[in-house]
Amino acid sequence: MSYSDLIEITGRVNDFLNAGSVLSWDARTMMPPGGGESRSKQLATLAVAARNLLCSDEMKRAQEGAEAECAGMPEDSPEARIVAQVRTAIDYHERIPPALLRRKTELGSAAQQLWAEAREKAAFDLFAPALSEMVEINREMAQAIGFDGHPYDALMYRFEPGTTQDGLTKLFARLREGMIPLVRAIAEADQPRADFLYRDFEPEAQLRFALSMAERIGYDTERGRLDTTVHPFEVSFTRDDVRITTRVYKNFLPAALFGALHEAGHAMYEQGVDTAYTRTPLATDLVSLYAVGGVSFGAHESQSRLWENHVGRSRAFWANHMGDLRAAYPERLDDVSEEEFFRAVNRSEPSFIRVESDELTYDFHIMVRCELEARMVDGSLEVDDLPDAWNAAMKDYLGVDVPDDARGVLQDVHWSSGQIGTFCNYTIGNIMAAQLFDSATTQNPGIQRALDGADYTPLRTWLTENVARHGRRFSRDELLQKATGRPLDPEPYLTYLTSKFSDLYALA
Repeated sequence: MSYSDLIEITGRVNDFLNAGSVLSWDARTMMPPGGGESRSKQLATLAVAARNLLCSDEMKRAQEGAEAECAGMPEDSPEARIVAQVRTAIDYHERIPPALLRRKTELGSAAQQLWAEAREKAAFDLFAPALSEMVEINREMAQAIGFDGHPYDALMYRFEPGTTQDGLTKLFARLREGMIPLVRAIAEADQPRADFLYRDFEPEAQLRFALSMAERIGYDTERGRLDTTVHPFEVSFTRDDVRITTRVYKNFLPAALFGALHEAGHAMYEQGVDTAYTRTPLATDLVSLYAVGGVSFGAHESQSRLWENHVGRSRAFWANHMGDLRAAYPERLDDVSEEEFFRAVNRSEPSFIRVESDELTYDFHIMVRCELEARMVDGSLEVDDLPDAWNAAMKDYLGVDVPDDARGVLQDVHWSSGQIGTFCNYTIGNIMAAQLFDSATTQNPGIQRALDGADYTPLRTWLTENVARHGRRFSRDELLQKATGRPLDPEPYLTYLTSKFSDLYALA
């Protein structure tokens, strides 16, 4: 068998995964509550079928033929990278018993329904049994995968290859060193006015405006759509069908808009992957069994955080689009200047909810989750003790008293689907976003001038050329090295935060 056979068979794996993505999207947007049990079995069948095809004798014969055929090609060529990634994925999945994968997938779909009910009722005890089982499954997976340091390393490998608990601890320490002085200084400063964000805003108008802004920055709705959900997400069924969701609060304006900008950043990554990579391993994560074209979840997050924060929360964005916002809500914001709105959506104040937190305090939410996850995985924290541990950590890091489970331990959907080990990606994404934006605007000053004039094409083009089009061809740090000249570096992020919030709060 040959390289072309390998591409054909991995294309079928991609089809299974995309079919599962369609069912997952439906489960989180349209499916009636009674469909959960059957849906969990459908998703499990597709996941196991994808895994079995990946590890089949047919795939292995194609892999061997492709290795021989591509032996003389450059190491970083698309063909060589595809062959290497398939070999890695086969080795990975052969360590994990298919029964364990089926158990995880079935539980994941059912647990999402339990999580949604528990969150609505603010009752962690409704979700705790499912979470306990999911943690145990992840412990078994970590043991099967293998690790040299902490079992959490094996779980993070699925989402952010190369990240370790030790390295993450050091990274978090450097961020705290740079961010805590800012947080403390802001606590003593006057907060910008923000009362107008909590007026009544008609939900349909919010969705229309959110979609219009997503389209304005470059989200292609010929290959996508916007829907509402409990927890915003993006999902792709190949680059030609990439969907986003957001959530709407009648009395909190920023949620729908910034949720849509965030997910549009994810979507534009997928829509920008080279067309030649469609249905290949360079647009499919064969290790985590997700149909995604991003090289890592952190790299993916960098695109969403860049468009949401470096663009959508910039002073230039609101200088250009405050008139559009007022037009979307007649007479509701006539008394609000563009500078007031800019300051309001950037105010820094500790809060309960991660997805609605400000840029400066956001990473403390991630630290809480990563530390608690690692403790659950190594057995030093029992699931039943999680709410108390969560509340104590939020008090320690952010100084807030969590009022209930819905605004505390139940706010994120990730644990219900078994995504233990993925939260580090959000902070890594923040760091990458600042590093990429700094390099883009330094290499090409015209990008910032274009942004000042509401022209988002030059930035989008730079990101497509330097990030999106490569799909999964390069590792995260290879991608950063090519685009910015260095691997992951927190310093541009800390410089960005210090400059932005020192200006916003007139700090010395």
